[in-house]
Amino acid sequence: MAKFLPFILFTVFTNAAAQVMLKYGMMQLGPLSFAGVNPILKILQIVFSPWVFLGLCTFVISMASHLYVLSKVELSFAYPFLSLAYVAVAVFAYFVFREDLNALRIAGIGLICVGTILIAQGGTTIHGEEPALDIAQAPANEVSR
Repeated sequence: MAKFLPFILFTVFTNAAAQVMLKYGMMQLGPLSFAGVNPILKILQIVFSPWVFLGLCTFVISMASHLYVLSKVELSFAYPFLSLAYVAVAVFAYFVFREDLNALRIAGIGLICVGTILIAQGGTTIHGEEPALDIAQAPANEVSR
C-alpha cells in the first residue's frame, strides 16, 4: 500500500487545487445570471474562462490519477483518502480567500484526519498481487507446498 500512497496524495492535492481554481474562476466571473442570455453561451463562457478551464483540466488529471489508484488498491481503502481534500481546501480557503476556519471546522478537520489514519492502518489488498500467506494461520498442507 505504501507504494501507492504518493499517487493517492497526488489525487487528493490535485482535487483540492482544482476546487480552489474553480472557486477563484467563479469569483472572477462574479454572480451568475442567465437572464436574457442564451444558457448554452453562458455555460461556454464559464467553462472557457481561464481559471475555471484550468480547474477543470486539473480535475481531469486528478480523476485520471484516482482511476490509476483504483486499479491498484481496494475502493474502500482509496476513497476515504479523498476526504483529505476537504482538509486541504479548508486550509487553502482560509489563506487564499480569507474564509472562516472556526473551532467547529477545525474539529471536523481533526476528525477527518483521525478517520483517514484509522482507515490507513487497516491496510489493503493490492490488485493483481496475492496476499502474503501467514504461516501461523495456514493449514499444514498449505505450508508444506
